[in-house]
Amino acid sequence: MENQIPVQNGNILDGNSVAAVNGGRNGDGSALIFLGTGCSSAVPNVRCLIQPSDPPCPVCSQSLSIPPDRNPNYRCNTSLLIDYCSDEGIHNYIIIDVGKTFREQVLRWFTFHKIPRIDSIILTHEHADAILGLDDIRAVQPHSPTNNIDPTAIYLTQYAMDSVAEKFPYLVKKKLREGQEVRRVAQLDWKIIEEHYDKPFVASGLKFFPLPVMHGEDYLCLGYLFGEKCKVAYISDVSRFPSNTEYVISKNGAGQLDILILDCLYKTGSFNVHLCLPQTLEALKRICPKRALLIGMTHEFDHHKDNEFLREWSEREGINVQLARDGLRVPIDL
Repeated sequence: MENQIPVQNGNILDGNSVAAVNGGRNGDGSALIFLGTGCSSAVPNVRCLIQPSDPPCPVCSQSLSIPPDRNPNYRCNTSLLIDYCSDEGIHNYIIIDVGKTFREQVLRWFTFHKIPRIDSIILTHEHADAILGLDDIRAVQPHSPTNNIDPTAIYLTQYAMDSVAEKFPYLVKKKLREGQEVRRVAQLDWKIIEEHYDKPFVASGLKFFPLPVMHGEDYLCLGYLFGEKCKVAYISDVSRFPSNTEYVISKNGAGQLDILILDCLYKTGSFNVHLCLPQTLEALKRICPKRALLIGMTHEFDHHKDNEFLREWSEREGINVQLARDGLRVPIDL
């Protein structure tokens, strides 16, 4: 497991400083936990394993010899768990996106980081890699054969709500037809984010500002800005920033971010619905966060080798940039 990266007011802290911030023990405060940092098809790429090339893919072939918890090139669908500790010391657990690999992420990282539950869910959009784990939310809720439990709040756009209702009608409909048996399903409290995306909402005590971005020129996706002591922006699926969104997250606009978590699909070239490394780095130079963690990578990225390249880029450009990895925990003062 990589070292944690503690941050307070944008500054990197050593272990003793973290302990002081968190009342003498590491891990007592807020933290960002990366449940997944891979593309929609995840990494390893299945075709690299069932139809291996000669020589084999150096990234995907590692999955046959290195356990996922020790392999930073094993990447599930992008998802962020925010362990938010209030000023009163109460922890709430907020998850952004529950994709196709959600159950695997729970088994691997909830147990490792001792996450006991989910208090709120926030969706960026309604594609498969963001919502197909919704059925498995019941696995982390209290067991009730009659569904007599408090529902988990879930925040999403009306467009995403309409799509989810088609894919998971049993998660949305509350009334049973006459003669229909009760079946245990996830209990969710659907909360629609206002259409113009210009107003914040509060999930489990933490305020979020929606950040509309283009995910292809025909599709609007949301990122989110959160944190009062340290400002964090999470933007997992983006091909272009509308000018008003870029202003809100830019150093030369509304103010410098402490952490920007940003989409980065391929190492070279460009793609119509995602940023690739060349466009991601150009965006970082414009936005100029204090540090950036990249997500959404395919098997083109080798975690260790490409982080060496990014370290050199960071020193040259004055912006601290790294590839994130599944299971990474970043203590932060929110």
